[in-house]
Amino acid sequence: MSGAGVRELRGDCARCFGLCCVAPAFAASADFAVDKPAGQPCGNLRTDFGCGIHAELRARGFPGCTVFDCFGAGQRVAQETFGGRDWRSAPASAGQMFDVFAVMRSLHELLWYLTEALRLHPPAELAEQLSAARAETDTLASGTAQELLTLDVDGHRAKLNVLLSRTAELARTRGGAAGPDHRGGVFVGRDLRRAGLRGANLRGATLIGADLRGVDLARADLTGADLRGADLRGADLSGALFLHQSQVDAARGDRQTGLPTGLSRPAHWSALPLTPRPTDRRPKRR
Repeated sequence: MSGAGVRELRGDCARCFGLCCVAPAFAASADFAVDKPAGQPCGNLRTDFGCGIHAELRARGFPGCTVFDCFGAGQRVAQETFGGRDWRSAPASAGQMFDVFAVMRSLHELLWYLTEALRLHPPAELAEQLSAARAETDTLASGTAQELLTLDVDGHRAKLNVLLSRTAELARTRGGAAGPDHRGGVFVGRDLRRAGLRGANLRGATLIGADLRGVDLARADLTGADLRGADLRGADLSGALFLHQSQVDAARGDRQTGLPTGLSRPAHWSALPLTPRPTDRRPKRR
């Protein structure tokens, strides 16, 4: 296909118009220091569409901004759908551009999941269906602004989730039995260090502030799992399924946290104390 296989699926702010700083609404909370209505530029947005406090977002009360990923939708809307015309120089198109951005982000998120699913080397028939779904999704994302705004994104997502769920189920059982099914589970602040989550289904699970120190999450399906503030120090996520960078950025970890290839260790993790290694927990001889 003309780009779905190599489509940029990470945000490139230099080629966007600060859409994530304008289009969505912010509510004053632990994630955002202020309220901001949808369609109104954030007070920190500069005239060149850069963030005026980018290096200090966490310290200034905007950690939610540091974990947002548009999956490359911002630059596609800016450069492809609207041909490089920004909302400041063409204010009549601003509202439409912001609405299209929400649709495009959903489509690009699906492209990311479909691409990850193919990297799991599913059986040939399933791989063919995933490839076709990725091509279809990329074609939909290439539509005009009007076409994108009339698209049934929820219906398209529901159709693709069947394929993605099948892929995850096969991957969870590869090399061993599947782990527990905690799909949609709520584990806010829970101690899960002895929960046995290897190969678990954690799709859509709420793991805010959960204690996952030292947990083996190999083959665990983390699709849409909320990891904000989750303690991943010493945990092994190197074989986790469908884990993306924004989930990692929202969590807490250390140098011992194992991550999948392609994901980077957030800078704020370096300020956290290391979790003790198992050998460090043995009682000292007297």
